[in-house]
Amino acid sequence: MGSINFNNALGIHDNAMMLRARRAEVLANNLANSDTPGYKARDFDFQAILANETRKDEALGMSRTHSGHIAGTAESGGGADGDLLYRNPLQPSIDGNTVDSQTEQALFARNSLDYNASFEFLNGKFKGMKGAIRGE
Repeated sequence: MGSINFNNALGIHDNAMMLRARRAEVLANNLANSDTPGYKARDFDFQAILANETRKDEALGMSRTHSGHIAGTAESGGGADGDLLYRNPLQPSIDGNTVDSQTEQALFARNSLDYNASFEFLNGKFKGMKGAIRGE
């Protein structure tokens, strides 16, 4: 039987919220540059990055045995920043801009809904834990 900790209690929703916030920044940047000539729309594969983050949380981390040792990382991933991809436009513009405002707005709205769903789930989990601590 595993111990009770935040990773067991919260699942992937804490990582999902951080990634959704980062994705909101990327999509907002695309929308802000929708009229910039030559701008290429960017996005990242949310599912792949979330799966990678989940694997990193489950893996054994490196620990320092002495304060003079250099801190290491188990994996050298770039996170959402290192995994930005260019979006293939459905109908590229003449000036080379690949941002489709309607597509970006729809993706931004969906991302916002998913962020709020994870937030509500986490909020319910924390209320449940608070109730358990109080003995309710």
